[in-house]
Order: sequence, then C-alpha cells, then structure tokens
Amino acid sequence: MSTEAPFSEHKITVLLIDDQAMIGEAVRRMLAGEADIEFHSCRDATKALDEALRIKPTVILQDLVMPDIDGLTLVKNFRAQEETRDVPMIVLSTKEEPAVKAEAFALGANDYVVKLPDRLELIARIRYHSRGYIALLQRNEAYSALQESQKRLADEVRQAERYVESLLPEKLTKGAILTDWRFVPSAELGGDSFGYHWLDDDHFAFYLLDVSGHGVGAALLSVSAMNALRSQALPNTDFRDPSQVLYALNNAFQMEQQNGLYFTIWYGVFHKGTRRVHYSGGGHPPAVLIDGPTRDQVKLEMLESRGPMIGAITDMEYASAETTLSPFAKVYLFSDGAYEIERADDTLWPFGEFMEFMGQGPFDDPAAPKMDSLIAHARALMGRDDFADDLSMVELTFLPE
Repeated sequence: MSTEAPFSEHKITVLLIDDQAMIGEAVRRMLAGEADIEFHSCRDATKALDEALRIKPTVILQDLVMPDIDGLTLVKNFRAQEETRDVPMIVLSTKEEPAVKAEAFALGANDYVVKLPDRLELIARIRYHSRGYIALLQRNEAYSALQESQKRLADEVRQAERYVESLLPEKLTKGAILTDWRFVPSAELGGDSFGYHWLDDDHFAFYLLDVSGHGVGAALLSVSAMNALRSQALPNTDFRDPSQVLYALNNAFQMEQQNGLYFTIWYGVFHKGTRRVHYSGGGHPPAVLIDGPTRDQVKLEMLESRGPMIGAITDMEYASAETTLSPFAKVYLFSDGAYEIERADDTLWPFGEFMEFMGQGPFDDPAAPKMDSLIAHARALMGRDDFADDLSMVELTFLPE
C-alpha cells in the first residue's frame, strides 16, 4: 500500500524583487522570526523570472521602479508565463498613485502596498495570499491524482473486459445446436457472462448470469461463477438438474462473502433424445423461446425465471420447469441490459415493447441478425451508442437431428 501524501507539502515562500539592498534587508528582518516563511530576494530584475522558476514562490513582492525593466512590465511578464501565471504578486510602491495602482491590478497584480508597510500587516498579507495559492496548488495536485487514478481504473476495467471476453465460448456453427452471441460492455463494465457446453452425449447446458454492480469486482465474481459451471466444480450437484445447480450456486456464492454482490442467472439443459429443455432461474429475466412446427409458423414463449437472486439466503430451494422444442426452435438468453433502456425522452423502454420486438420476424435473415437488429434499435431509442449496463445476448438454434 502506498504511503504517499495525497499532495505535496508547500511552505510559504517569499520572493522579493527590489534593486535596493536596504529594502531587501528590511524585509528579511521582518520575516526572520517566522518559522513557516522562507525568504528569498533578487536585486536583478532581468533574472527575476529565472529565480521564480527555481524557488517556486508562493508570493512575489515586487518593486515598481527598477533599472533595466519597468516594474509593471515585469508583472506582465510573470503573468505571461504558465509557471508563474497564478503566483500572487504584491506590488511595492513608494506612494499611493491611483492610476498606477489601477494599471498594476489590470496587468495581474493581486495587492498593492506602499513600502515599507508595518511588519504585522506585511506578514498578514503574505500569509493570506500564500495560503490561497497553496490551496490552488493542492487542488490542482489532487485533480491530477484523481485523473491518474481514473486512468488506472479505466485501464484495469479494459483489462478485465478483455479477460471476460476471452472466457466467452466459441460460437457453434456446425451440428444440431448452433449458437451466436453479442456482448456489448458498458463503460464501467458490469458482471455479465454466459456459456454453454455438452455435459455428456445427450445433455447440453446453456446459461447466462448477471452480477449486481459494475467494475472489476463484479466481473471477477461473474468469472468465478462461470468457472464453477464450466468445470462442474460445485459439490454434490447433478448439472443436468437446473434446480440443483442453482441451489449449489446460491450456497457457494453468498453475498456476505462477496462484498455484498449477488447475481441472477438463467440455466437450462437440453436433452437431445426428447428435445426437452429443463430450466430454472434465479432473479433473472426469462429466456425467450421462438418456436413452431415450421420456420414460417412460429410463436413466442417466455421461459420464466421464478426463483430469487443467487446469494441472498442459504439453502434456498429453486423450482424448475420443462418445455419441448419443435424443429428449428430458437432460444434467446439475455441480461437486463438488453431491455432496461432509457430512451432519449428520459422514459424507460417498457418490457412489453421489448418482447414485442423479439417476437417480430424474420428470425433467420443472415443480412439482419436478430441480435444486431435489437442492438441497433436500442441505440436508436437511446439516441447514443454507449450502454449504461452490459448488454449480453445468446442465441441458440436447435435443429432437427
């Protein structure tokens, strides 16, 4: 863990620019007893800027009448340099001259003092201007640190995003089950992940889960849960039985052990011989089944996820259900980012309209895949390209043997 301060310490540092040695000595003596004030002087006005860049003063005391460079010109030069543009400048003059005073302020001076002022007054002005400038420096440093932190966080999120994408399954383009998917991560990276694989020669599992929250923590929990499913690492669990899988996941990933994070899931198992899908869900949107006796006669059915979220209460029982697929059936799994869309008029896209969109054909148009059409439609509704939450969607086509 780093022990660095959030920003550096800044001591009150005075730079006096005056060609008269007597003035320099007088000011030095005024400040000599002040432990928190560091004093420097420069008698050559042509070297004043270089000296300021070297010592980085928190306030500049500057005479108006000097050889070689006019005092007002020097004020102007200091304000023209980025490094000294904001350093407070107290102009020293031998007399009150309203016109000169006005010009000094117009050129960027912060204060005007008739020299030499009372010691207490001078110290008070030095501290007042220096503290304001130090506060500005610390705000700038804090802002720079915040920007750097945000950059590091963004880099971590991009790395986590690439890691999550590397774990997503290959698309199946041959065989009795075809798969396709889309994963559109949000700027903050959520906890979506999904997968599918054969459990044995007859049973094919497919699932999608969504962890609460955003960021690297949510992504890592999602990956852990996915690995448990993919490697079938949950103890005493028949992965052909969705209710057992969700029961085991719930006990293995209690939110009190996951920094308060939980997740939702839809999990199904397809039996090749009977074409039956046995499924269960925990707090997740329903799967959408597009099914019918022929490609031209299809209907939409919701395969509901009726159980509670994963991680809330131990030993939770999860119910399951079944449905039989006709030839050429399609099943869509998706996260809530697919339909929880804030439209351009600040209203939410109703779930019913999402389902209506999903039920519209055609369903096998290679020129306009359903998922791409949905993403394009969502972006049109929002009036922008980026999503507030991860959008994940899996399409599974179950062809006849």
